[in-house]
Amino acid sequence: MNEIKDIARGDRCPGLSYTDMLNGDTRRAPDYLFEESHIDMGDHPLPVAPYISEEFARAERERMWPNVWLFAAREDEMPDAGDTVVFDIAGKSFLLVRQKDGGVKAFYNACLHRGRKLRTASGPSVQLRCPFHGFTWRNDGSLKEIPCAWDFKHLAAKDMDLPQARVELWQGFVMLTENHDLPDFKTWLGPAASHYERYDFANRYTGMWVQKKIPANWKATAEAFMEAWHSITTHPQLLAFLGDANTRYDLIGDHFNRAITPSGVLSPHVKGKNSDYVLEKMNEFSGGDDAKTNRRFNASEQPVDGYDADDPLAARKVLAEAGRKGFAENYGHDYSDAADTEILDNFTYNIFPNFAPWIGFLPTLVYRWLPGDTPDWCIMEIRLLFPTKKGEQRPRAVAPTYIPDDEPFAWANDIMGPQLANVFDQDMANLPYVQEGMKAMKDGLMELGHYQDSRVRHFQTTLMKYIDGTLPAVQ
Repeated sequence: MNEIKDIARGDRCPGLSYTDMLNGDTRRAPDYLFEESHIDMGDHPLPVAPYISEEFARAERERMWPNVWLFAAREDEMPDAGDTVVFDIAGKSFLLVRQKDGGVKAFYNACLHRGRKLRTASGPSVQLRCPFHGFTWRNDGSLKEIPCAWDFKHLAAKDMDLPQARVELWQGFVMLTENHDLPDFKTWLGPAASHYERYDFANRYTGMWVQKKIPANWKATAEAFMEAWHSITTHPQLLAFLGDANTRYDLIGDHFNRAITPSGVLSPHVKGKNSDYVLEKMNEFSGGDDAKTNRRFNASEQPVDGYDADDPLAARKVLAEAGRKGFAENYGHDYSDAADTEILDNFTYNIFPNFAPWIGFLPTLVYRWLPGDTPDWCIMEIRLLFPTKKGEQRPRAVAPTYIPDDEPFAWANDIMGPQLANVFDQDMANLPYVQEGMKAMKDGLMELGHYQDSRVRHFQTTLMKYIDGTLPAVQ
């Protein structure tokens, strides 16, 4: 018991830390990657009720979802005036419409006559006409026509424009909130909002997009991606080139936390191997997915001077240089000043409550978790955002592919690449049984790790601030 406690209070896995690896990179990383922000979240157990209780889900719908900034769409989904996106979340539906001036408006997706949804699918729109009786609004939300107007004289002096939610555009993301008194999105998020500028997210496009129903609560599903140390059991094939236990966890403010997991290094759990082994296994893993994702690169040749297989960071330097060259060939941009970490590593940035847009120069993952109408399921979305090639116009987003409920992510191998799909299938092998197991717990309490599970505690702490009324903080 004492030995376990002593290790936990040490906070970090013995060996090289992520910051040590930054100091060993061939180019200096941006300051915001060196900045550590660990808040001691304590050691108390967490109750399972928030994951399984309909009463708690109702409290989320009433107190949390309307009072936060939400990722509603990417601008590349709606590049042209009149393009519309239907965004459904937590029992609400919104209709995002690109305006002639380039802005985006978000309307409550309901006819003011009898409440019928104005649209059930995204796509171009000349006007917003209700399919039930024909009430019609212009794309700016102003009323255009009431059929049988003689029967609605009582509405002549009433504002019949479509009610709007609040929208802000940030780095190509369309952010939405129902709360018009919240601070602007960048203020609400905090300093992490500026981390995306270096990677030109405003000019990226959705090149891969899948959706799947997950038989687990949206929070349990999101939290499965908040720590890396489950890799030792769930993703053993990654340990050859992923520093799972070297991951750094940063907690900043109420609405942001991150995990930075280094690539191109051996897991501390792997013994007796060197950088040659890392390169071999990295190439085996990435070979099946390059054509689909362009996230990885071949490093069978060693394009760095002074390569020493016994240097724990040697493979990292090889892979980073291969990545700079490969990305330059693919996209035409200059990556010569990109730090090794910006080419290689896994930056799992989480923006409260359900949005995880990674950063870096490589094509970046974006996760979104949408709650189901019961606590026992959710929709998980996975996107890859690709840089637009130099000199070309940003492509329109690909349409989402919905993976059938009874199929694994491997069903979408041709879209995701088999290695990436397999990683998500490994996660899905746990989640249904997490949901079932939480219901089976005798005392209804989960015992979390002190450091490696700290993002879960941070996330749950912020959530409870919304449930108990401490948040939102308004202007």
